[in-house]
Amino acid sequence: MSRIGKQPIAIPDGVKIELSGQKITVTGGKGSLQRNIIKDIGVLVEDNQIKVSNKVESTRVNAFRGLTRSLIHNMVIGVTDGFKKVLLIEGVGYKAAVKGSSLVLNVGYSNPVDFPLPAAVSAKVDSNTTILLESIDKELLGLVAAKIRQVRKPEPYKGKGIRYADEHIVRKVGKSGA
Repeated sequence: MSRIGKQPIAIPDGVKIELSGQKITVTGGKGSLQRNIIKDIGVLVEDNQIKVSNKVESTRVNAFRGLTRSLIHNMVIGVTDGFKKVLLIEGVGYKAAVKGSSLVLNVGYSNPVDFPLPAAVSAKVDSNTTILLESIDKELLGLVAAKIRQVRKPEPYKGKGIRYADEHIVRKVGKSGA
């Protein structure tokens, strides 16, 4: 039995849940999200709570029950509070700027890298080296942040590159003199 899947999800005020077949739509103050649920998982809305259950008992379906519960919980949090990710840019001359719906990164290449942002993700740049990404979709936000980090991964010798704010880069020792 999935411990996470057993827990009910509390529905805050101002959040509307719609179920149509195997499709769930969560609407709140910040927007609306929808997701398809696999056919072996059942979702029930009652008494301001969402309960996820198995239609078929197996370990595979039980694992998907916990996953489905976490995804629906993230949808509820997303439409009420939203999610944020902070990326830091380290390196001499490295900087970022927002132009329209794209992020322009100067990270040591001969030309600036123009990174188009999806419509559901907004970016803000503080002091040229801190990128703040915001979205109601946690999955999309993590994917966009990972792709931005891929533009210039942090290197282990000087730590230059783009990293998450809570990421620790393990430094290597350079050449040693004789």
